Amino acid sequence: MDTIVTNWLDAIANQKLDNEDVERSLRYAKDLEQGLAKIRTFAQGVAIFGSARLDEDGKWSKLAEKLGFMLAQNGHAVISGGGPSIMQAANKGCYEAGGRSIGLNIQLPHEQHINPYVTDSVEFRYFFARKVMLTFSSKVYVFFPGGFGTLDEFSEILILMQEGKMPKMPMFLIGKSFWKPLDKFFETKMQKMGTIKASDRKIYTITDDINEVVKAANKIGHPSIHDNIYNNYSSQNAHI
Repeated sequence: MDTIVTNWLDAIANQKLDNEDVERSLRYAKDLEQGLAKIRTFAQGVAIFGSARLDEDGKWSKLAEKLGFMLAQNGHAVISGGGPSIMQAANKGCYEAGGRSIGLNIQLPHEQHINPYVTDSVEFRYFFARKVMLTFSSKVYVFFPGGFGTLDEFSEILILMQEGKMPKMPMFLIGKSFWKPLDKFFETKMQKMGTIKASDRKIYTITDDINEVVKAANKIGHPSIHDNIYNNYSSQNAHI
């Protein structure tokens, strides 16, 4: 590993980058390194995304908590962004069922602090590194209603699957009333214009039934802690 780091630093030096660019690249590497070190300590689980701003006593938070509990009961780790609202609810359900509850938090100037229901946590400086870890650590992806951040995470994983940069894994959008209008936009605007295919909209499943998530996770089973699904994906295509 020391040789790899030395060669990498030499390569950076050969690019004649200024000091700030070198420091920036090291900060990127540190975020990724600490993330990989943590997620290698547990088997791939189920990533749950959603708003940090919704009522923690609201229906979506209650549903996320129930899902987290059910997943833990079935032996699946729950991974969230580590923040409040939907993320906290999912972690809480998992934690109270005695499961492995992971929070991959992001440093923000407002609103985001690690919630108290995580058994393992990592704090990231950069969104991109956090998204890589949320993707790499999971075998099923679940999106509750959210804002721009949730849409960003959804779009990132969707495009990776669409373009074959990662295998097509189960992806669920929870809440038909919330997600159907977006799917309609995809159909009537993007698909109609030819910018996406009809098959692209089959990558994800829109549902109100969280049992579908648990069934999908159970079908995949419990990979060994040393056998990440994405390790076996073509290195030529792999992005994560």
